[in-house]
Amino acid sequence: MNELRKFLMLPYDELEELNLRAKEQRQSRVDPGKIREERLKYLTDTKPIKAVTVLFSDLEGRLHMLDYDKKFLLKSHENLTFDGSSIRGFTAQRESDLRLGLDWSAFYWVPADVFGEGKVLVFGEVIDKDGKPYLGDMRGVLKGYADALRKKEGFTLNAANEIEGFLFNGADAERHFHETGRFDYVNTGGYYHSLPSDPLRRFIDSVAEVQRALGFQNEKDHPEVAPSQFEINYGYAEVVVAADQIQLYKLTCRQVATQMGLSASFLPKPVVGVNGSGMHTNVSVSKGGKNLMWDPQGEEMLSAFGWSFVDRILSHGNDICLILNPSVNAYRRLDPHFEAPNQLKASAVDRGSMIRIPIGNERSMRTEVRSVAPDANPYMTLYAIFRSGLEGQIAKIANLRQAERYLPDNIYVALEDFRKSAWTTQLFGEDVKGRYADLKQASADRCPRLLGTFVKAPEVQYHHEVYNQYLWNKF
Repeated sequence: MNELRKFLMLPYDELEELNLRAKEQRQSRVDPGKIREERLKYLTDTKPIKAVTVLFSDLEGRLHMLDYDKKFLLKSHENLTFDGSSIRGFTAQRESDLRLGLDWSAFYWVPADVFGEGKVLVFGEVIDKDGKPYLGDMRGVLKGYADALRKKEGFTLNAANEIEGFLFNGADAERHFHETGRFDYVNTGGYYHSLPSDPLRRFIDSVAEVQRALGFQNEKDHPEVAPSQFEINYGYAEVVVAADQIQLYKLTCRQVATQMGLSASFLPKPVVGVNGSGMHTNVSVSKGGKNLMWDPQGEEMLSAFGWSFVDRILSHGNDICLILNPSVNAYRRLDPHFEAPNQLKASAVDRGSMIRIPIGNERSMRTEVRSVAPDANPYMTLYAIFRSGLEGQIAKIANLRQAERYLPDNIYVALEDFRKSAWTTQLFGEDVKGRYADLKQASADRCPRLLGTFVKAPEVQYHHEVYNQYLWNKF
């Protein structure tokens, strides 16, 4: 059958070359019009491509994918409409029509054995009826902010994320949690300890191969502290590239796990009694090729610019906590017994601090925001971190960097902080802020108010990365 179809199937080394070239074009800011024409020509000339998968994310960060027939897309790529009212957090039914613009610089050649034969991926930009970027599309908001900063200040925003997850036995383990009340580990080896042929190691190796093919520029991968926990690290990138890679990382992990009859979970704390999963977010700002975070004479070799960035994040830590920890389950992770980064402090060594100052050099100096959950909307998170760090206020708190202050230990307090904050209104505007808070409130109200000592079925069932529309509406 495949011989009859002859759909596109490229070797992994060829995929890596194509994706690295595209990544270099993107980060070198090659003219978007030139890239668009290049991609359209490629699609036209490459007969074995059957479909283009367009990706975009909703307000909570859940990834959505639409497959367009290639011939249709080539004719209609400037007028791709969809029903925004069907996307949680987007438009109301009365104003449902939105359009998808294509960010041709965010174009990926993908392994056929994982994503399907004859397909390529491209990230979309959600456009409102008036032709302007849709304010509920956090990718567009982040991209607009980064572009404006570069034009105004010459800044380049850089990020790298260390995303932890769990690998559990059985396909759709999260969806079946309400039936079983438990997750089953595939491995109990723990930190760095996994035999070369066991399921966790084979999963990690397979995901790493796909990431390499997608141009991620891998660094290291290993089992994490908790049983069946993993982390697959890759290099720094410009902020929108970095956020897109988070979405592709999670998509790849889930797809590879499913093909193995397993489940990759990014719930922050799916199992009580072991370490939860985080998404440590390393950020820096450069200008003219110079890392503005670096100062060999500075405290911890972090520049005054960098310390100012840290102070602003600490000042707004409670304001943006709901962004960084967006689910009921996330507040189980902020438990001090498991090295949880729940203290509004900055430290080079204390892993309980919200912000860590890693050892660095002129190239790598950065700050690490540790109190980010892996289920956070990556675009919203990076936007909130960078804008807070660059434009926020510095609180008049004695010994700000070491004061006895803590992040919320439940979503209700985080919701209250988010709603009453003037800063979050400035970040997102009243409308988007209200929509986001209402979504989080609805999730919280479907769960017991007290977390208690074991993971409850509703905090998994109604989690924004797990729920299905039928279940949500049936509540």
